[in-house]
Amino acid sequence: MLDIHWQLMLFVLALFLTLLVLLNNMLFQPLVKFMDDRDASIAKDLEASKGLSGNSDELNAKASDIISNAKNEAAGIRQKAIDDEKTLAGSKVASKQSELDNEYESFVEKLTSEKENLKNSLLSQMPLFKESLKAKFSKL
Repeated sequence: MLDIHWQLMLFVLALFLTLLVLLNNMLFQPLVKFMDDRDASIAKDLEASKGLSGNSDELNAKASDIISNAKNEAAGIRQKAIDDEKTLAGSKVASKQSELDNEYESFVEKLTSEKENLKNSLLSQMPLFKESLKAKFSKL
């Protein structure tokens, strides 16, 4: 049958307990401490990120305000430039219109003077036309 050796069993028990104590001190406690430190570090980083996200929301709001102000200012500048160009174009059109009106008036005056000259010339040559017509009718 089996012999039970009490001394060997006590030695194995003492060795087992010593090994448990050594492993607990050298492996398990540092591992648990490392995991606790890691959890604390993660919690601290989460708090810091929440603070930064709150700060980033504020910065995003400021940035959107600045962008909207810049867009409004750009629209104002664009509208002012459009209005200035419209007034400039209007003045150019008015000056060109007055120039064209003056040219038209001079053209009309020239045309009326030429009309009078032509009329006078035709009236002065009217007796010649009458004579030539009489000569032609007499040949018929």
